[in-house]
Amino acid sequence: MAGQALKLEAAAQLKSIEQAIVAVDGTIIHALPKIMWALWLDKDHKAAKIHLEFDVIKQAPVWAEVTDGNANEKTTLRDNLTRNKLYVMDAGYGQYSLFEEIRKAGSNFVSRIRDNAVWELIEENSLTEADRLFGIQRDMTVRLGSDSKRGDLSAPVRVIEIYHKGSSNRRLKVSSKTKIIRTYRQDYTMLLVTDRMDLSAETIALIYKYRWQIELFFRWFKCILGFDHLLNHSRNGLTIQVYCALIASMLITLWIGRKPTKRTYEMLCFHFMGVVTDEELEAHIENLKKT
Repeated sequence: MAGQALKLEAAAQLKSIEQAIVAVDGTIIHALPKIMWALWLDKDHKAAKIHLEFDVIKQAPVWAEVTDGNANEKTTLRDNLTRNKLYVMDAGYGQYSLFEEIRKAGSNFVSRIRDNAVWELIEENSLTEADRLFGIQRDMTVRLGSDSKRGDLSAPVRVIEIYHKGSSNRRLKVSSKTKIIRTYRQDYTMLLVTDRMDLSAETIALIYKYRWQIELFFRWFKCILGFDHLLNHSRNGLTIQVYCALIASMLITLWIGRKPTKRTYEMLCFHFMGVVTDEELEAHIENLKKT
């Protein structure tokens, strides 16, 4: 219950931001080798890619596009920028010219950048106790980029340095042949960049933490709804299948008030087949609402 209360408190903190907070990412859907438009690794390894914007507060997708597997995620985002959004991105989107285009489109960004990023320090910003408890070590106003790249982003931004201390050792299989297992602690330092100068460093870190919701959605979308069987091999056919799956996921979420589990999806399928009665399905949904 305490963990749930903390999540609700964090969500309330983000709801006060007067922008849609959208996580942006892409995921691969493996396709048959005969689907010629789905370019990826080679002629025997074909794939399509879903580019998605996911509202982390509403827990729902707000935009999607289907391309071949080789399509550039940064280019796809650049071509579909809109106003008054706070785009949350991982390091793969860390292109300074893309940040500039987001600003010119009337939106803002929070993005992870690589550890070797270069900047010119303008000012060290003070940290609150809440910032330090979140693991934030530095909050800096900077001009981002080396001399050759500094013109790609015209305005100063903030770089926030966060140290994450792993709470336990993680097992890592080094070799499948020798079966050697090594462990390591998940300690790392993460760099975030944002053009939101008004938000606290803690809030910026919390926004990026919620970016993980799009990864959870992808896992649910692919593992529970499933894409083992493509109903149509054309680009338009696959796009329709993806849109139908997204719409179905949103309708189920609106109906039961939470992200459906695999068991819920099975119950709905059995209900449509006539195996599960209306009363049994309603009882299952009521039990979900109590948990």
